[in-house]
Amino acid sequence: MSSTFDTISMIGLGYIGLPTAAMFASRKKNVIGVDINQDAVDTINSGQTHIVEPDLDMIVAAAVNQGYLKASTTVQPADAFLIAVPTPFRGNHEPDVSYVEAAARSIAPVLKKGDLVILESTSPVGTTESLAKWLAEERPDLKIPLGPDDEADINLAYCPERVLPGKVIHELVSNDRIIGGITKACSERAIALYQTFVQGECIETNSRTAEMCKLTENSFRDVNIAFANELSVICGKLDIDVWELIALANRHPRVNVLRPGPGVGGHCIAVDPWFIVHSAPEQSKLIRAAREVNDYKPHWVLEKVREEVQNYLVANPERKESDVTIACFGLAFKPDIDDLRESPALDIAAEIAKTHSSRVIVVEPNISALPASLDKGELRTPQDALARSQIVVMLVNHKPFLSLKESLFADKTIIDTCGYLSATGR
Repeated sequence: MSSTFDTISMIGLGYIGLPTAAMFASRKKNVIGVDINQDAVDTINSGQTHIVEPDLDMIVAAAVNQGYLKASTTVQPADAFLIAVPTPFRGNHEPDVSYVEAAARSIAPVLKKGDLVILESTSPVGTTESLAKWLAEERPDLKIPLGPDDEADINLAYCPERVLPGKVIHELVSNDRIIGGITKACSERAIALYQTFVQGECIETNSRTAEMCKLTENSFRDVNIAFANELSVICGKLDIDVWELIALANRHPRVNVLRPGPGVGGHCIAVDPWFIVHSAPEQSKLIRAAREVNDYKPHWVLEKVREEVQNYLVANPERKESDVTIACFGLAFKPDIDDLRESPALDIAAEIAKTHSSRVIVVEPNISALPASLDKGELRTPQDALARSQIVVMLVNHKPFLSLKESLFADKTIIDTCGYLSATGR
């Protein structure tokens, strides 16, 4: 089969799909982005972006203006199809691959001999094989590879994204890629496609190993974060400054304890370990325990908030709870992005707004309106929030927060879930 890819279709234009589409377009490939969100499609076609990511707006604007990138709500013929749609879980942490199946069945009618299909969505082990079966059901006229020795009219591979929000453009280019084809020929064609812009090494394996590799990377991080979060809970009970403790422990040459936080969020780390647990429940005891520790952390933070409200009322007996204003700083799942997916900070702020009998002010410099779960909150500037509140819950260390004057926090009760005080030297 030819390794020439004149037209590339990206199915899903979210935090991974749009930057990936933009990178192909920046290399003067014709890219058709497909998404069910009409607003996102219209925004992209106007040369703008619907997500916040450094440098992405400039690349998209140039690609659209030069005619290399366009967006649509319908699938069109192409030489390569990349699928980057959500893979959440449902019920009792059961993986939901319905978006992947829908994407597969949507592209099936336009497939032709020689096309390449790559799944990028983080997925349970075996999803690429399921993708092959769905395509085979839709297109019995084409040879779809179901095993490593099969002849193929269509090449299928799995290649997970492994980028850091806030540095997506740089890491798409520089990071190594793990590429697992159904067959060796599938892997080779996928490598040829990614080498259009990837400067990191493209490493060949099979689809199941590539799927497990992505889950392993995020589970490794989840386990290490759980250790830090559990330390913070223990230190709270033993009246020890966890930030000082970690700084001291990390002076050991072979110790690198991560920083605790209000929980774990994002579309990967908070979700992916459950895919492993679901596939091998009896063998994944540590991975499950880490997930449970990190899922518990927001509840621990909420209990700290309740304790501090009561402490404030004891210290100020002339006041009642309805007189106490709480300010929550940060909603995103990590600093300096607008991504609220699976964010423990958002969940904490929403629960405070739901249960607290007085005002709850939210400070999130990366969004312009609060999500529906915070309909009882008020979005304000840091200065305004600090002027109006008595209790401040620091949830995310956004850069604008780090430069706030210490005097603004005078007489405030600060609940520091993310190491804000140590980061600012206070």
